[in-house]
Amino acid sequence: MKRSWVIQTIWSGHRYRLLLTYSLYAVEMLGLLLRPYFLGEAVNGLIRQSYQELFWLIGAHLLWVVTGTIRHRYDSRTYSDIYTALVVNLVNRNPNKSISRLSAHSTLSRELIDFLEFDLQYIIEAAYNILGSLVLLFFYDAQVVLICLSTLLPVSLFSYWYGRRMRQLNRNKHDELEQQVEILSSRNPLRIKQHYSQLRKWQVKISDQEAWNFGVMELLVLALLTSALLVSARVQGAPLQAGDYIGIYTYILKFVGGLDTIPYAVQRVAALRDILQRVETQGEELEHDPEPFLSEVA
Repeated sequence: MKRSWVIQTIWSGHRYRLLLTYSLYAVEMLGLLLRPYFLGEAVNGLIRQSYQELFWLIGAHLLWVVTGTIRHRYDSRTYSDIYTALVVNLVNRNPNKSISRLSAHSTLSRELIDFLEFDLQYIIEAAYNILGSLVLLFFYDAQVVLICLSTLLPVSLFSYWYGRRMRQLNRNKHDELEQQVEILSSRNPLRIKQHYSQLRKWQVKISDQEAWNFGVMELLVLALLTSALLVSARVQGAPLQAGDYIGIYTYILKFVGGLDTIPYAVQRVAALRDILQRVETQGEELEHDPEPFLSEVA
């Protein structure tokens, strides 16, 4: 049994719809990435009494708005169809599984679809922000790029530790969640209280880790932003214009925004791996008879 049968089956049944929505999102992110550059150029142009750069800014913004509007309408239909087909098949193909586990796995399936609809897009946006900002910052000041690159190692090490910790916490939370319906059916006040106390305990621990992640990442952001602005103020050669500082500042913020997404992405991937391990217990049945599932999700 392949551990990734759920993702593979979703991809097989909806590959073209998913490719379209992610392509639209890529174009949308391109417009969003270029907007600060055109904003800086528009400011410089207006200082020189030129309006050509302003028209480029308007064009970039319209590209972002139109593409984003189309994608949002398309996304809601695509992912609701995928979720409906997935959760119905999870229930129908596991008649002997306990109601408690089926209920928990139906809830976890929603998290899986949310990952595809939201979290994966955050990861794509982070990649755009990190790589795109580095490329565009290079045209302003190469020294700023070197400062940005110096933060990648500590962020990567912290994200590795954070991901391992979050995976264990999510596993503990999901273990408790799988017992929920059975515990509620017992009507035992003590068991019910203990169950929700345990869920609260794991949620608080997850929240605490997220808080530490926020604090550490924002300290790195402060150090990066301060260093980059000081270096750009001392740049050699032609003096920077007002619009250039707008571009530099905005792309630094985009870069650190992408860095902020790395620990979050690690956390969500860790939770997704645990969800797949639980849901894919039915994978052997689907591998022997995949056609009914594909016909339902097609």
